[in-house]
Amino acid sequence: MSRDLAILCGDGQLPLLLQNELPEALFVVFEGMPHQLAEGSFTKAKFEKLGGLFNVLKDKGIVRILMVGSMPRPSLNIVEFDPFMKSIGPTLSGMMSEGDDHLLRFVIGLFHAQGFQIVGAIDVLPELVAQPGAIVTGWTDRYLNDLRKADKILSALAEADVAQAVVVEGGMVLGIETLQGTDALLDFVQKTDRKLRKSDLKGILVKRPKLGQDLRVDIPSIGPKTIEQVAKAGLAGIIISPKAVLLIERDRLIELAQRLGVFIHALEHDE
Repeated sequence: MSRDLAILCGDGQLPLLLQNELPEALFVVFEGMPHQLAEGSFTKAKFEKLGGLFNVLKDKGIVRILMVGSMPRPSLNIVEFDPFMKSIGPTLSGMMSEGDDHLLRFVIGLFHAQGFQIVGAIDVLPELVAQPGAIVTGWTDRYLNDLRKADKILSALAEADVAQAVVVEGGMVLGIETLQGTDALLDFVQKTDRKLRKSDLKGILVKRPKLGQDLRVDIPSIGPKTIEQVAKAGLAGIIISPKAVLLIERDRLIELAQRLGVFIHALEHDE
């Protein structure tokens, strides 16, 4: 049952998938935020009226909150702040200059203080993540050195709250994910001059949660578009963390990876 669940939606395919799987949940979209939900299938909200949203959720018997989809930081109009937002304004202002993890922890705290339980996509649809091992075959130990280098880079950047993904090929770093996301990273790799890519071994995309990342509100994902871009970038495959990266449109993703010759393997950081 999902009648006690509210799903706060951003952009991407995951909110659509959840809408199909959990039709009884309350879907909420914030004004000005990109999304792909059909008009009339969601409740509208404003960041400036967060206190009002809390009241609506309580009136509807909502207990659990799920946050999904990509969402840029909002431009807030303090003139429209309701009493609750005015009360947290100074603290919120400071948090807006922090990294995503710090800001998300602050937002989680706001919902917790109102008596809501924060849940993750894994909690409501555990089949969205992969178990350890091959999802699409092709991984071999010859990619191990590149994997170790990628993991070393991701670990080093975690403290700075940067990067869930990196591309390494023949020991050379071809790109690191930043604010623009994995799509932009793979596009950058695709456009890299072939003269700079001297390895006989195709590279790999490694995508993992940042160390200490709260998977309830910020979990990495890959989907069919990721597979297409990995193939266009001339990479051999993708390494993800087991039980910690969402597989969007899993059946289509696997079929596409098999057809394009892209392996997908779920492997822990220290293996």
